[in-house]
Amino acid sequence: MPLPVLGILGGGQLGRMTALAAARLGVTVRILADHESGTGRPLAGVTVADWTDPAVLRDWAAGCDAVTVESEWAPADRLLAAVPDVRLRPGVATLTAIRHKGRQKRVLAEAGLPQPDHVLAATRADARDAVARFGQAVLKQFEGSYDGYGNATCRASDEVDAAWDTLAAEDGLLVEAFVPFVAEVAVTVARRPDGEAAVYPVVRSEHRDHRLHAATVPAGLSEATEAEARRVALATVTALDVTGVATVELFLLDEGGVLVNEVAPRPHNTAHLTIDASHTSQFENHVRAVLGWPLGETGLRVPAACMVNVLGDREGTTAPDLSAALAVPGASVHLYGKDSVRPTRKMGHVTVAAETLDLARERAEAAAAAVRL
Repeated sequence: MPLPVLGILGGGQLGRMTALAAARLGVTVRILADHESGTGRPLAGVTVADWTDPAVLRDWAAGCDAVTVESEWAPADRLLAAVPDVRLRPGVATLTAIRHKGRQKRVLAEAGLPQPDHVLAATRADARDAVARFGQAVLKQFEGSYDGYGNATCRASDEVDAAWDTLAAEDGLLVEAFVPFVAEVAVTVARRPDGEAAVYPVVRSEHRDHRLHAATVPAGLSEATEAEARRVALATVTALDVTGVATVELFLLDEGGVLVNEVAPRPHNTAHLTIDASHTSQFENHVRAVLGWPLGETGLRVPAACMVNVLGDREGTTAPDLSAALAVPGASVHLYGKDSVRPTRKMGHVTVAAETLDLARERAEAAAAAVRL
């Protein structure tokens, strides 16, 4: 019996790393991207075309045993309309719930999961009232906010108008009470169509300018807090009926509790370190889950690991020089093959595994800083 064909809707770095994991298992991969970025170039079966065109979608999906998405923004609903019998994982209902922050909040509330206080503000007045009640709040677009974009912090109701004019859609926006968290952590879960799941260890994440800078594991939590974070993440992914890998971003509170910040129904930046630090990477487990195969072991195979993102710092054509970065002991450098570089664009990451977290962090920071783009 031939190995399956996996379709990936999206050709960025997440699609690239998923395809690399699938190829290692002998799975044939087809990628459909709406533009050329260079990330899929080393891989066979890349189609660059209008991914909203039903004819393109039908031709591309023909023969795929399963299709997954690189992100929740891929046109999965158009694919399903064009190819109703496609085995799409995660499904449209899951993607639709997650990519709209209001719908995501409702599903999690119905499941009794812990979240920050929030209001789904349908009007400007609703938003003003919520900010006045919360004292300090973050206003977020219902759709399209990420990496610091689509958000605004308001400390008084008279600051709402400017944020509303920029962020509100026809159905309003999300107003979320500011959470005085002590740390941000994330938990990645792989889940098969039959509900069987495997949970990764908690990762501590550090953001700079609203973008992930570094992720470290172990997260340094108490045994009880680690268990609670993993429990909440599994319950969240179950409530949203995810098939594949999903990451739950959490706020860690000073008393050891956690609140769900948001959910990504796909491989996630905080879990890139699983490629080098875990028995089974998040990308391989995503492939396994989507195809209905047994899930791999999620535990660490190293004492500690740190991943640091490599961001662009100039405008122009990419011309990488990795000599200095590769000279750092233990450095594993992952570049995404993007043709052009621009400030703050995610161009790659570096992971270092070591005997201690301090050593892993020191070397990862040094290697990431040494990458020349």
